[in-house]
Amino acid sequence: MEKFCWKGHASMLGANTMWGLMSPLSKLLMASGAVTSLVVTDLRIGGAMVLFWIASFFQKPEHVNHKDLITLFFASLFAIVFNQGCFIFGVSLSSPADASIITTSMPLAAFILKEPITGKKVLGIACGAGGALLLILGSSQNQPAASSASHTAIWGDLLVLFAQFCYAFYIVRFKDFVNKYSLITIMKWMFTYSFICTIPFSASDLMNADWSGLKAVEIGSLTFIVVSATFVSYMLIVVGQKNLRPTVAGMYNYIQPLVACIVAVCWGMDSFNTTKIIAVVLIFGGVYLVTSSRSRKEMEAYKQTERE
Repeated sequence: MEKFCWKGHASMLGANTMWGLMSPLSKLLMASGAVTSLVVTDLRIGGAMVLFWIASFFQKPEHVNHKDLITLFFASLFAIVFNQGCFIFGVSLSSPADASIITTSMPLAAFILKEPITGKKVLGIACGAGGALLLILGSSQNQPAASSASHTAIWGDLLVLFAQFCYAFYIVRFKDFVNKYSLITIMKWMFTYSFICTIPFSASDLMNADWSGLKAVEIGSLTFIVVSATFVSYMLIVVGQKNLRPTVAGMYNYIQPLVACIVAVCWGMDSFNTTKIIAVVLIFGGVYLVTSSRSRKEMEAYKQTERE
């Protein structure tokens, strides 16, 4: 079994905790009507771009060759443009329960794309998914029937699903590439490319946004989304990506509905019960099982030993 990497696990836990908070805060922000989903997406990308460029001035200059700049462009499309854009649009159209359920598909996507099939890994993913579904379905049963049938758009569900598969593809396809440069260098170029790609679509909404209509709580939510759920979390994701296997990194997506549940309890919107305790045990048990399962490299080494 590979050595447990506290650095990688802590990074993925931190990033997904902040992303779990981002979903209800984004809903709160867009419910004000002052800003659209396009504006929220562009502020996330543009704000993080500025922060990463500022951070780059405090480290040793790092040259990126032209071929790698092209690779970073395509990485930015999957990790940021498609992922963030589709997720924000999807959340604005879908119900919170549906969006939370669909985010749990990302570990399965990473599993299908990269990892060898083992019984322990399948059991771990099943435990994590089961725990996430228990949290979501248990919360939705406490809501009024009219709320649970809140005109969920199929397009919203599809967009959230597409966002998860895009990010799973990024984690799998670019895992080795992210080791070539520092995380600040990688992120500043990825967010720069992403901002260039999104600004033509959001310029009109940015000009027409009702900035004066934003209240203190909404400004605070936007600040958290830009600084914590984007700038900080994307740095943590690169650290996790460098130190963990794709499936293990993907398993931490199950933390997002858990965080959403805790927030709901703290805000008096839900209550903690036995179902939620079981769900928490299943989620963290699933993470442990996938973490302790054999990687592709270990499987190949084991087969080689058997042949010898």
